Amino acid sequence: MTTNTNQSILLAGAGGVLGGHITRALTEAGHKVTGLGRGPAHQVRADLMDRDGLLRAVEGQHFDTVIHAATALRKAPMRHRDMYATDALRVAGTAHLVEAAQATGARRFVSESMVFGYGYGDFGDRILTEDDPFGPRGTTPELERHVEGMRIKEQLTFEAAGLAGISLRFGLFYGPGGTDAILAMLCKRQLPAPDDHGRVLPWIHLADAARAVVAAVERGRAGQAYNVTDRTPLGFRAHLLCVAQEFGLPKPLTVPLWLTRPMPYAHTMMSTCMRVSSAKAERELGWTPEYPSCRDGLAASAARR
Repeated sequence: MTTNTNQSILLAGAGGVLGGHITRALTEAGHKVTGLGRGPAHQVRADLMDRDGLLRAVEGQHFDTVIHAATALRKAPMRHRDMYATDALRVAGTAHLVEAAQATGARRFVSESMVFGYGYGDFGDRILTEDDPFGPRGTTPELERHVEGMRIKEQLTFEAAGLAGISLRFGLFYGPGGTDAILAMLCKRQLPAPDDHGRVLPWIHLADAARAVVAAVERGRAGQAYNVTDRTPLGFRAHLLCVAQEFGLPKPLTVPLWLTRPMPYAHTMMSTCMRVSSAKAERELGWTPEYPSCRDGLAASAARR
């Protein structure tokens, strides 16, 4: 019978930025992590989009828990097409990984999701919880493609036979490995700050996100979704200003939001206003963010440099 401690875990996406943080957090908690990915550094080499190759790669192996943290993104998405490979990974890749998890005798399946599964747009001052509809139909064909990926990924996670499925709906990531590209662009004065007009977004430090994955592995309830964000929503412009201030970099130039329209996915994201509660994760998982705001997390990162 699977126990909640000292588990054998297969981590899809171990080579990514979030995957690296998850690997460290799980290892420190006493779990054994096996990385799954296409690169030579992974113990299990397979492509989630190749069902037969994936099943051959895990044949004869056993894991207690399988974690889906794989993404096709290598940099921040600017255009809708930048998300297409990740959209496909959320649908076909998840279906294949669920099948692989079942083949290895796993009992638990933890999926990475995002708060944008609640939809893109202005939610005003309303605070979203897990009781709000997740995966509502997108307002355009492009947005429906993205939301559908998150909707189906959760459905596959929760409906997988023999697996206790858990979904973690993360805010926007920042922190070591996630903020590096922004630092480089700010140093070269290549990144303006679009005026967010008071709009805010949920954020989460990568280390806090990884700790939430550990909590879900050990204490998450089957069939449940958990929001994982810090306690201080912040607009994208405000976040950039905070990065510049904490790292002593030039203050980025503020520009009108409409200037980002040639980058339609980024424009949609920056036009979204969303406040999300992580009270359920704090209550049920015993998880709390070490960094309750971006300023706290960025200040800690800057102090380590």
